[in-house]
Amino acid sequence: MKIMLAPMEGVVDSYLRDILTNIGGYDLCVTEFVRVVDHLLPKKVFKRFCVELDTEGKTTAGTPVIVQLLGSNPEAMAINAARAAELGTAGIDLNFGCPAMCVNKRNGGSYLLQEPQRLFDIISAVRAAVDETIPVSAKIRLGFNNTDLALDIARAVEDAGASYVTVHARTKADGYKAPVRWEWLAKINEVLTIPMIANGDINSVDDYRRCVEISGCEHIMIGRGAVARPDLARQIRDFQNGNSNPIMKWDEILVLLIKMSNDMTRDVKTRYIVSRTKQWLAMLKREYPEAIDCFTAIRRMKEYEDVQASLNERLDNLKSS
Repeated sequence: MKIMLAPMEGVVDSYLRDILTNIGGYDLCVTEFVRVVDHLLPKKVFKRFCVELDTEGKTTAGTPVIVQLLGSNPEAMAINAARAAELGTAGIDLNFGCPAMCVNKRNGGSYLLQEPQRLFDIISAVRAAVDETIPVSAKIRLGFNNTDLALDIARAVEDAGASYVTVHARTKADGYKAPVRWEWLAKINEVLTIPMIANGDINSVDDYRRCVEISGCEHIMIGRGAVARPDLARQIRDFQNGNSNPIMKWDEILVLLIKMSNDMTRDVKTRYIVSRTKQWLAMLKREYPEAIDCFTAIRRMKEYEDVQASLNERLDNLKSS
């Protein structure tokens, strides 16, 4: 059983990948998508999205990181996949699942789910452009407006030579709204011989158990659940191994928040660090009630030093109580 950390644009960057993989449980990570239009991108672009290319394509925990590409031009996708492979990525993932309007209006992401032949052409071109030892995968949804083409899409991915496919169990029209359709994953699994990774609303160990039971998938990818519950992958791994451990306490989460913001000071502007800290806190509120007060306290802060002081004060109070 493999557990993968999902790409989430503007959320799961190299800093969060490093933190989450060091907690444990992950076999692979996928980067935020690198947008490809019609030309070969410079090496610095790939290294901006995947800083792990400078450390043999792995996080500090040793977890391999796969570069994800998004685009609709087969030739351009192929040459950029070859460049990512040259730089040392652990694999190539192709994004056909992004539902964002700004992506779809340029014929990218889930827009291509309406044309299985175009998916086939892109995946085939990428597969031919990189060494056979490098995995090539695709991230898809159940369809664009409906599920009518779900099986055709899956077959196109396999026929094009993909090593495996990750399926978010919603259509583009569904966005991220409930309900997730794990039962459709079982239907897709029946027509495939390549491995399928289940994705969508796996936010707890119980969700994992039900998803596997309904879909028949052995492997999973987690995204929003991993951000809201940083030790989710470790919890699932422990469950698989017959172990049970309590979820991380709030003081442990505060340590991670402080670490992330400290790590970011090496490379990014402090205003961005403040917004990323608030963003993560907002997502943590789903699992940690303590995040609500913490977020409220820093919501209007604009300076990195003020945010850090607030977080450290709360951590000190917890330690002394």
